[in-house]
Amino acid sequence: MTVGIVMLAHTALDRAAEVARHWATHECPVVIHVDKRVDDAEFLAFQANLADLSNVRFSARCACHWGKWSMVEATQIAVELMLSHFADVRHVYLASGSCLPLRPVSELVDYLAARPRTDFIESATTEDVPWTIGGLDEERFTLRFPFSWRTNRYLFDRYVRLQRRVGFRRRIPDGITPHMGSQWWCLTRQTLTAILEDPERPKYDRYFKRVWIPDESYFQTLSRLYSTNIESRSLTLSKFDFQGKPHIFYDDHLHLLRRSDCFVARKIWPNADKLYRTFLNDKKVAQNKAEPNPGKIDRVFAKAVERRTRGRPGLYMHSRFPNRHWENDLTSAPYAVFEGFADLFDDFESWLANATGSKVHGHLFAPERAEFVGRPDTYLGALSSAPALRDYNPRAFLTNLIWNARGERQCFQYGPSDTQAIGDLLTRDPNAQVFVISGAWAIPLFHSNENFSDIRRQAAALQKIESEHLDALRLPECRARARIWTMAEFIESPMEPLQIIIDEIGPRGRSRLTEAPKMADLAGFGQFLQNLKNQGMHPYLMGDFPSDDDPRRKPRGRRKPYLVK
Repeated sequence: MTVGIVMLAHTALDRAAEVARHWATHECPVVIHVDKRVDDAEFLAFQANLADLSNVRFSARCACHWGKWSMVEATQIAVELMLSHFADVRHVYLASGSCLPLRPVSELVDYLAARPRTDFIESATTEDVPWTIGGLDEERFTLRFPFSWRTNRYLFDRYVRLQRRVGFRRRIPDGITPHMGSQWWCLTRQTLTAILEDPERPKYDRYFKRVWIPDESYFQTLSRLYSTNIESRSLTLSKFDFQGKPHIFYDDHLHLLRRSDCFVARKIWPNADKLYRTFLNDKKVAQNKAEPNPGKIDRVFAKAVERRTRGRPGLYMHSRFPNRHWENDLTSAPYAVFEGFADLFDDFESWLANATGSKVHGHLFAPERAEFVGRPDTYLGALSSAPALRDYNPRAFLTNLIWNARGERQCFQYGPSDTQAIGDLLTRDPNAQVFVISGAWAIPLFHSNENFSDIRRQAAALQKIESEHLDALRLPECRARARIWTMAEFIESPMEPLQIIIDEIGPRGRSRLTEAPKMADLAGFGQFLQNLKNQGMHPYLMGDFPSDDDPRRKPRGRRKPYLVK
């Protein structure tokens, strides 16, 4: 007894001929179905190439279309020819023209000989499979699909919606429970004979002709009626991506294919000369008796799917620009944003750079220009300081900056007078550390020499912007790590929050701060805030400032003792 190979071919017939010859010369009969859409001259050349092999047959041809009944019909025709012409075939192995045997044929023959009544076919109910793509699970068995999903997607979708709207539902034939699974199976003669010779077959065929992708459900369902022992797995390594498209194996997948221990792999690139040369080598000998285990390489495929769909953290490029919320982290590395610090402290950028060893920029989103560290016109990755280029896509500007400078923490100043287009990014990015001294934007207004009416108007606008920004940072769904101090709270004891900042973004083991950066002159600032109030603008983000003194010199009263009973 031996194994018969049914091959469905429609392209790369030269490679299909190589594989068919390999099976046939190792005493495995081969029946080949060639898609009727293949040019007749190409088909005749294919036949002539294998004419010297007595155990190779060609079945009657039909035009095969993806997702249509024709795929099942072609398989039925080829299997019937196999069973009628090769009486010593005990198992029939369904393969495609792009399949490639990975282990010596003798291993497959011995493996199946030790399991003479076992059918290997993925067969699971719709409730049990996670791999269906396209939104149709049970509905593929209860709706009609006269239009092609690939060539006439518009009518396909419209007709499905129409059937849902009117509540149409096909009746599933009595006695069967729809199952699904891989098209590539290995079934025993007994099971296939029972399916093909069943008196109820015309009824089943009529039903499955209107099922979507019947080649993944016809044999998977009917084998459950007749098989005495089903192993719900395929002996063929066939991997699919997140869109339901098969992975294609290339020469650099050689070691990966060997690790799977599977007998056959699909789908092989026709120009993978190294794979065909290696696995069709007649001199190779059986090296192990391991069970086929595609799960051994699932981790590699899962990683490949994640890289394709999500990319590398924080990398955006033309070949893989993710949809919103598909990003694998918004940025590639942690960074810090300081709001109000450069207003409260003189030369804060230099002090922070010395204290933490980070790259400390100015206001990257200032209206006039991007203030890179050192104020160059261009920065890493040819990022321009021109505001027009930056503001064309502020999010890309920031993510590119973090990516180009990865390996070195970036810090920059930000405030309500800057471009606010990155506010949403900051709140959604777990890599962002945002430190805010609320109300500090008023200090430059305090020192300005503008008309007070203009100052009041600017203060009201800036306060509204910052208030909305702080509300976003305080939302429960905010993923940035934010620390917010009012201005009055901060300047009352600046060393404590500055130490917190240094501990969080500075190198570990840094000694405690002994000196704070020089603070701006705030004499009269309290009266300035009172004047804003008198003019009808309430500056509430600064905290509780006295109106007649510099808050830095405010005496701190001794705390009253209290008794705990």
